[in-house]
Amino acid sequence: MAMDTRPQRSLGDYLALPYPFNVIADEAGGYVVLFPDLPGCMTQAETLGEIPERAEEARRLWMMTAYEDGHAIPLPSYPEEYSGKFVVRLPKSLHRQLAEGAEREGVSLNQHVVTLLSHGNALAGVMRRLTAIEAQLTTIQA
Repeated sequence: MAMDTRPQRSLGDYLALPYPFNVIADEAGGYVVLFPDLPGCMTQAETLGEIPERAEEARRLWMMTAYEDGHAIPLPSYPEEYSGKFVVRLPKSLHRQLAEGAEREGVSLNQHVVTLLSHGNALAGVMRRLTAIEAQLTTIQA
């Protein structure tokens, strides 16, 4: 961490801010808690019930140490807000095919497109994972 030469907030101000964290189930059991905005700030919990206490303790200790050492404490990031709407231009023939498909399914065009996008997105995620596994297997076999 670099030294912060700018005026800082008080430690209490930083501690009062809500910082997002990610919880990852560990293959060996338990959970790993990571704070993406606080480099190196992480902890482990054996059960889901332990996560809030462990996360708060790790965040608090990380901030106290950084503050006492004069290091910059990043402000929390927040996920982008999405309206749930976007405009897509597509060929008239595809528009017709989608509308006909929605009619066959007995749903709105919007619902039909959302379903198709969801399925396609899930399939893309599976394909990415399979590609990663294939790369790992290739590495192991080499």
